[in-house]
Amino acid sequence: MSESRPTFRAPPTAFGLRRAWYIAIPSAELGTRPVQRTMCGIPIAVFRGESGQAAALLDRCPHRGVPLTFGAVVGDTLQCGYHGWKFDAAGECRAVPGLVGPAESPARCVTSFPVREQQGFVWVWLDPEVAPDVEPFHFRVADAPGYTTVRRELEAPADLVAVAENALDVPHTAFLHSGLFRSDKDRNEIRCVIERFTDHVVAEYIGEPRPEGLAARLLSPSGGIVTHFDRFYLPSVLEVEYSIGDENHIVLNGACTPVTPEITRLFAVVSVKSRIPGFLIRPIVQPVALYIFGQDVKVLKLQTELKGQMGDRYVSTEVDLLGPHISRLLKRAEDGELDQLEPYRREVTMLV
Repeated sequence: MSESRPTFRAPPTAFGLRRAWYIAIPSAELGTRPVQRTMCGIPIAVFRGESGQAAALLDRCPHRGVPLTFGAVVGDTLQCGYHGWKFDAAGECRAVPGLVGPAESPARCVTSFPVREQQGFVWVWLDPEVAPDVEPFHFRVADAPGYTTVRRELEAPADLVAVAENALDVPHTAFLHSGLFRSDKDRNEIRCVIERFTDHVVAEYIGEPRPEGLAARLLSPSGGIVTHFDRFYLPSVLEVEYSIGDENHIVLNGACTPVTPEITRLFAVVSVKSRIPGFLIRPIVQPVALYIFGQDVKVLKLQTELKGQMGDRYVSTEVDLLGPHISRLLKRAEDGELDQLEPYRREVTMLV
């Protein structure tokens, strides 16, 4: 009887789509040692062979179940640290020390995952049984001339939906981040347009004066009317875009990688074009962004802890613009029903 390659069956999950690209690690952090990254509950060994190509394998040796990240990169293979079996980027077993005869055998293979490397990140496609039919998300101004871009890897103690809604939620900024974006004083009435499509949802804020907070002043010291969009793209990319005139533009992207039902890894890419020189922007953007994120982490942790005790039944209003749509998009995608989702457009008036 001929041996067949083992089939990897990932456990079901309700906190991330399998048939999708997620960032595993920044390219600069992938050196001569393999790195384990848990993605949607799957332990994955990410490594770079001596040829420079990044690869991703299930972090489990098929021999005795030891994590492959316990081993080392040898040439273009990943060698298990227990018995020395070697696996190439496709998961093929290339060496079994002590074995007389060929090492190659379908039964000795380990599951491999498609990999793309672009814009400073290693992306992994989490369904090894289905070839990718799309490419990873492209951060549209991260490499554009005239922009200063800061990249940062962060971890949030919450699920994907909670992290996404938090990042794209305007009302909480007047309270949790009071003074940095907005405050509860001197609110302005603006018009918001929400549009939902089959793979993303966007909110446009119309007629919004530049907020008086520190972060907004960094964008445009002289004030003005803000062009402001918030977007969510399946499966897990967030985008906040502000511009004032032609000289002031900021795009904040967050690519979320679900780790467990209660942990989400966030890869932030912040690109700024301003009259302020880039060498002055960079040392300001990072500490301010980390301070804001620290405030979000604190409240997300509290929310997650209480959700574990009380469940996640929430009450929403018209000013909760994107959270319900993010949940609906993800649920329809999990059920394979995106083509049945009707386009949606609505206008809301709110005070910010």
